[in-house]
Amino acid sequence: MAKNQELKEINRQVDECRKCPLYKNTTNPVPGEGNPEAEIMFIGEAPGFNEDQQGRPFVGQAGKLLDELLSSIKVARSDVFIANVVKHRPPENREPQPSEIEACNEYLDRQLEIIQPKIIVTLGRFSMAKFIPDGKISQIHGQARFVEFGGRKIIVIPMFHPAAALRGENVMKMLKEDFLKIPKFLIGDEKMVVENTIILEENEKDERKDTKDDSQLPLL
Repeated sequence: MAKNQELKEINRQVDECRKCPLYKNTTNPVPGEGNPEAEIMFIGEAPGFNEDQQGRPFVGQAGKLLDELLSSIKVARSDVFIANVVKHRPPENREPQPSEIEACNEYLDRQLEIIQPKIIVTLGRFSMAKFIPDGKISQIHGQARFVEFGGRKIIVIPMFHPAAALRGENVMKMLKEDFLKIPKFLIGDEKMVVENTIILEENEKDERKDTKDDSQLPLL
């Protein structure tokens, strides 16, 4: 089956999905969209009001910013694939619950398996947690690393969600700077990713060790 047909089948299954209650109060499912041959896949959090109305990801104000960021690196929206960890809009745009993320995992995993992107850009902490569970976005945003997923190594670059950038100038500045790093990894600067992965993993080991040591201190 061609990639397009496989992705359409996922869309159909998302449309019929009743694994969690989110579908009950939504207008449209938002499975994701884009180029089946995309080298870059963006994964956000969950659909908002505009996305729910149109059945498409990132079409509100955050979507407009994403389009501008893509233009800044001379990448067309039609060349990438965009999805969310949750495929239906949570009520009042609240954060997705773990059970809702788990219910949608199968669909996102299959999209990743079909598209096989070279780079995954996670937008926000919920999608970051899928690949880097212990990561803190304020500390590792814009830092590319290799992550084992689906039996292969993928470059994952955690970034702030565009909605967060719209609420703060500092986050906007960091997001714009982080986006400018994407092209170097597209053209094959894997040495930098390898070095960065080693450094990040060592830092995380040290943090876990420090946390463990602190937990073993006697209570006064």
